[in-house]
Amino acid sequence: MNFNKEQETAVSHKDGPMMVLAGPGSGKTTVITHRIMRLLEQGVSPSGILVITFTKAAAVEMKERFLSLASGAAMKKEESGRVSFGTFHSVFYQILRLAYGFPAGSVIGEEEKRGFFKEFLAKSSLEVEDEGEFISSVISEISHVKEERLDLRYYYSQNCPEEWFKKLYRGYEEMLHRTGKLDFDDMLVMCYDLFSKRKDILAAWQRKYRYILVDEFQDINRLQYEIVRMLALPENNLFIVGDDDQSIYRFRGAKPEIMLGFEKDYPDAARVLLSYNYRSTREIVSASLRLIGHNKVRFPKELKPSHGAGRPADLRIYENPVREMEAAARELRLYRQAGYAYEDMAVLFRTGLSMGLLAEKLMEYNVPFQMRDVVPSLYSHWIAKDFFAYLSIGAGSRKRSDFFRIMNRPNRYFSRDAFESPEVSLDAVRSFYQDREWMEDRIEDFDADLRTIGRLKPSAAIQYIRKTVGYDEYLKSYADFRRMDVTELTAVADQLSESAEGFQTAAEWMEHARAYEEELKRQSGAREQAAKEGVTLSTMHSAKGLEYRVVFVADANEGIVPHHKASLPADIEEERRLFYVALTRAKERLHILAVRERYHRAQEVSRFVGECLGGKM
Repeated sequence: MNFNKEQETAVSHKDGPMMVLAGPGSGKTTVITHRIMRLLEQGVSPSGILVITFTKAAAVEMKERFLSLASGAAMKKEESGRVSFGTFHSVFYQILRLAYGFPAGSVIGEEEKRGFFKEFLAKSSLEVEDEGEFISSVISEISHVKEERLDLRYYYSQNCPEEWFKKLYRGYEEMLHRTGKLDFDDMLVMCYDLFSKRKDILAAWQRKYRYILVDEFQDINRLQYEIVRMLALPENNLFIVGDDDQSIYRFRGAKPEIMLGFEKDYPDAARVLLSYNYRSTREIVSASLRLIGHNKVRFPKELKPSHGAGRPADLRIYENPVREMEAAARELRLYRQAGYAYEDMAVLFRTGLSMGLLAEKLMEYNVPFQMRDVVPSLYSHWIAKDFFAYLSIGAGSRKRSDFFRIMNRPNRYFSRDAFESPEVSLDAVRSFYQDREWMEDRIEDFDADLRTIGRLKPSAAIQYIRKTVGYDEYLKSYADFRRMDVTELTAVADQLSESAEGFQTAAEWMEHARAYEEELKRQSGAREQAAKEGVTLSTMHSAKGLEYRVVFVADANEGIVPHHKASLPADIEEERRLFYVALTRAKERLHILAVRERYHRAQEVSRFVGECLGGKM
């Protein structure tokens, strides 16, 4: 195979540390697999080579690419098959299993973990609205505490009051101990402690793995790095590949500063920049470089496109998100008519919130699509269920389940016992509270509000529920309890209000929501049965490592990207890296979409658009 000069330098490197800066589309997987082959050709034992990736899928793909290469070079499979490929967790678990004799099934599965927290919440007095989201947040937070080895006594939870987080954390740890299980974070901590205390065991693994290659090194966390550093001693044959400009996982514990400081830790490390982009046109490469050049904390790079000129990236501004997604759906159909396969196109989002709106429009336009992220339907959100319950009661429903949902949203101090009949009568509720005069006004206000809601169109009814009934105040109090940014909840309410605007009656809107949910389930089932096909809808995070001939970057507005939570310079730089990842997925055509107005509020185009397009906006 013909390599460019930088690729050949990386592939032929043998001893000592090396850092390979691999820009987008620069052929890093090719470099890693050929470097393994070169080591074998130089007499290195295949069992002495360890290749570490961050995901199981990446490890499988890397191994398959290498075995295919080795087969083409007529290498015996029993030889090439002895090279070790794995994730950090799988490698560390192998080390722990041999040291401690862990039986099969010692690692707790995701379902088992979530099941514990569901059971814990069911037995506790802690009430949360979105149980799935809360459990995900708590699991992530426990992982952060473990990986950073923080003292729980002084830890301030981001998700719930301290006493509840400590109960959840300690209950989870007790369950692990009782069942003899460990999680991924335990593997890191235990492996670090094992190597720190048992130098004989560390030495044995150092002798086994003399050459270590780490892919996507920009995503490494502190504990992973310290273990790899110990493992690489004393020869330090550590070959790291990554791109600091594509470090987008700080929220998961990744430390981009580790890669930036690699040469301080290894002063004799060689460095090579894979500077050719074999993916994108000159215009796309230039736009992405203009953008990322605004980051201060990075390795300076001059990247060169191997492809010639193409069409310039462009900005398209629409009146509101509905118009934006309608236009995107039309454009995707036009590209299909021009000969592009739907599988060659992607629409990328900063968050999953707007993805559902595009999915609705694609269904209307009969454009097939696939989602890389599990994005719950807007209409299955608990806020949507609250609105549906209010509207149903306003329209005459007397189902007890509807009343249970909203009787204390906002808090009216109603007891569930007051709604004991399957068919609720407010007269019965009045009778229940007949000896408590202070409840009379609450019941009358509740009744009057429900009557008013029943007379309004759905969008106006939602505004009445939020502003007059006091639902927005309820959202604020819930956000305070959960230590959330309330805008995460009001954005859902805003989107529901916007969705309802196109309907005259609550029944029509709820039927639309039901039909959409059914179609989403049907498409999801069909996608699981068949090969992945259709336009890709993805968050920017999930699109990393992928490429498409045509890319639309949606919702390029301030407050979305960069996200409104990004306030510190380091946060803004991470958001810029994320936008850079989105731009560099495009091979031929790149369209950036923005809106003038969202939820009846004026919007600014993202600063990142001006940075990448310059004066061409």
